[in-house]
Amino acid sequence: MTQTVSTLDITLEPADNNRIADLCGPVDDNLKHIERRLGIEISHRHNEFRLLGPAHTVQAGAKILRDLYVETATIKGDAGSVTPQMVHLAVQQAQVLEQQHHDDDPAFAKMTHIKTKRGLIKPRNPNQAEYVRAILTHDVNFGVGPAGTGKTYLAVACAVDALERQEIRRILLTRPAVEAGEKLGFLPGDLAQKVDPYLRPLYDALFEMLGFEKVEKLIERNVIEVAPLAYMRGRTLNDAFIILDESQNTTCEQMKMFLTRIGFNSRAVITGDITQVDLPRGQKSGLRHVIEVLKDIDDISFTFFQASDVVRHPVVQRIVQAYESFEQTPPSNS
Repeated sequence: MTQTVSTLDITLEPADNNRIADLCGPVDDNLKHIERRLGIEISHRHNEFRLLGPAHTVQAGAKILRDLYVETATIKGDAGSVTPQMVHLAVQQAQVLEQQHHDDDPAFAKMTHIKTKRGLIKPRNPNQAEYVRAILTHDVNFGVGPAGTGKTYLAVACAVDALERQEIRRILLTRPAVEAGEKLGFLPGDLAQKVDPYLRPLYDALFEMLGFEKVEKLIERNVIEVAPLAYMRGRTLNDAFIILDESQNTTCEQMKMFLTRIGFNSRAVITGDITQVDLPRGQKSGLRHVIEVLKDIDDISFTFFQASDVVRHPVVQRIVQAYESFEQTPPSNS
């Protein structure tokens, strides 16, 4: 999207070398965090700061710097320095105001076009556009609906875009290794080779957007990690874009475990189809449960896709609609 770039100069008073150093963080880490999250550039000389970027985002960045500088006056000792958590919360509050600006800006619709090195990815229907818009403006997002609606593909595209714009430092793709009729034990190889087929759709999307060689290099450097859901336990994931695919096959406990892995400056997208649950009979899907539990939390977005949103071969849309009609029809007594 083409935007007017603005420059804003601010001076933080009173000038204090210790407070300025505390605000900027070690090696300007706090400033880099703000730059990544807001998509702006920040330079400074002593207490004079220059911000470069879209006008409304630059104003948000200036407010963050002023607010955090006020905080430095009340902080005493090394234990009370400006932490990444404080910066994260300040940016989060600013992004709420930025979202309100976007809602009033017709040009924001163009932001749903995702640019990758392999080309421009555009949503093909209003529901997909709203889904991408939600991912851009929320830290936790759910995409729920039938196969072929682009839930996973668009989430991976948003992750690649965020990585290339250096908003996050790594991409983590995961899904539960639940069998749909087959048994893992009968597949050849070690555990990694057994679960690899379950993660193949995620690899395919990455290969299409970045190319095979680059994906392999990023996986070797752990910039991209593709792993079964069980490997997430006990971890805290900061500066990451995390996608949980096929989440209808998580248990309630697994879903809670996953959601509590999300760290600072991270974004999570959870996708699934509640009509295709492969869990053992009688076990409740974590996706069904989490929709009930989190439905009233404003900071979490839910996008529900319908059969009409299917963007694969036209016959797939008709198949999905036929199954929906059949399942809604009461059984005959004959």
